[in-house]
Amino acid sequence: MIPVILSGGSGSRLWPLSRKQYPKQFLALTGSDTLFQQTIKRLRFDGMQAPVLVCNLEHRFIVQEQLKTQQLETQTILLEPFGRNTAPAVAIAAMQLLAEGRDELLLILPADHVLADQRAFQQALALATCAAEKGEMVLFGIPASRPETGYGYIKSAVDDALPNGTLRVQKFVEKPDEARAREFVASGDYYWNSGMFLFRASRYLEELKQHDADIYDTCLLALERSQIDGSQVTIDAATFACCPDNSIDYTVMEKTTRACVVPLNAGWSDVGSWSSIWDVHPKDQHGNVVSGDVRIHDSHNCLVHGNGKLVSVIGVQDIVVVETKDATMIVHKDRVQDVKTMVNQLNDEGRSETENHCQVYRPWGSYDSVDMGGRFQVKHITVNPGATLSLQMHHHRAEHWIVVSGTAEVTCDDKVFLLTENQSTYIPMTSVHRLSNPGKIPLEIIEVQSGSYLGEDDIQRLDDVYGRSETPTLSLAAG
Repeated sequence: MIPVILSGGSGSRLWPLSRKQYPKQFLALTGSDTLFQQTIKRLRFDGMQAPVLVCNLEHRFIVQEQLKTQQLETQTILLEPFGRNTAPAVAIAAMQLLAEGRDELLLILPADHVLADQRAFQQALALATCAAEKGEMVLFGIPASRPETGYGYIKSAVDDALPNGTLRVQKFVEKPDEARAREFVASGDYYWNSGMFLFRASRYLEELKQHDADIYDTCLLALERSQIDGSQVTIDAATFACCPDNSIDYTVMEKTTRACVVPLNAGWSDVGSWSSIWDVHPKDQHGNVVSGDVRIHDSHNCLVHGNGKLVSVIGVQDIVVVETKDATMIVHKDRVQDVKTMVNQLNDEGRSETENHCQVYRPWGSYDSVDMGGRFQVKHITVNPGATLSLQMHHHRAEHWIVVSGTAEVTCDDKVFLLTENQSTYIPMTSVHRLSNPGKIPLEIIEVQSGSYLGEDDIQRLDDVYGRSETPTLSLAAG
């Protein structure tokens, strides 16, 4: 069995912690490991191969770093130039395996879910395997325990042709209103759609070709034109852009006659909203969940997340407060689904707070925006040992670098020299420059940019050790 882990979502309902360039699957929301790392570790048992990962091209360095820090193994990483939903992602994974002569069962898992009961998960997987081996298209259903309006529902029925404990899918229901959700829970015939599936690679492609030939044909062509570098496959952008944007549910599971449900009662949560985060965390005597420098007085059933500043909450209940360096959000727990609406509004306004945090991670380290004015910008840059930024130049700004700790190797035009703690240098406008860390400890510098234009697109990249394209989108600090 091969797990296919889908890691392309943006997690907009968990803004402002989750951002487009650093979405929720890469955050440690329920423990010391990120959701992405938890998902891979959950698959460490007999009969399970190393996973195939599908992720956004822009997240590849985050993925590599999170795999490296936990010594997690994969067999293939498929890099999507942009998201086209789950049906194409799984299609390309299945096609890649079949091209290698492999037709195993595929366990499709989102990278951002929580499963508290590992034993129950493996028991459900064993039951699902019996059905998938017979050609069934298995969906893991979560028993609907409350009238949740944020999930899709599946109506099921007994089918004697299926293995014992497996149910036939009768119909899919989109997110209902509360009244219908209460009816579904009371009937006992409905399950929440977990977005987790099990089927053989060839069976999925057979169903996909029958029900949506456009996705099948486009994915096949995109894979043929993709760039393969070892275990990393970069999907051809021009072809993939023509692919319809559809989910496995809509494209295959709602149309096939072989869809079945295996109940999964394993403490599942998609942690897709702030109320879900509140659900899965331990609470104090008043039902509050807090993290960071937080003080609460006379408040009940709240979630308060601080990220540096002191956050005080007084005399409220059922409120979510999330503070980051550049944004603060306050929402009633009954309205957390509307966070996505706010994110869409901010996107329409062109606000950068939905894209990146103040601290932005790069393959060489990270940078943190400290301050910004009309003609200046200050950043705190951390460069990992042995790492180096791209060789580049700027047309509208000069830069001052001050070493806080570590050793910096600086290239400025035809000069290459070292700087140590408390030393500094000046990078004139249009100078060709590069910053490297030749040492054994992280290099930290303060960068002060000054000039008439400080936009992130004022860069000409001349050389890059990470093989990134010559795209004028990153400043030196973005490297």
